[in-house]
Amino acid sequence: MFRSLSIATAVVVSSLMLAPLAMAEESPAFVAQTEAHQQALEVRQEVAARQDALKTQQAASLQQKHDSQNHS
Repeated sequence: MFRSLSIATAVVVSSLMLAPLAMAEESPAFVAQTEAHQQALEVRQEVAARQDALKTQQAASLQQKHDSQNHS
């Protein structure tokens, strides 16, 4: 009897402890925070893509310059 009561108590206590986390996913503040994180991630990805494109373009330009100097 004591064992089943202990298990039931543990289940109830853990449910009460985890309930705010479950509700947090539905709160407007949580949704807004998640959207802000998503937007920041997208901006970082765009910046990284632009930087990669610029580096590729600069490398190609330097290679062309190098090739034209060697052929002259």
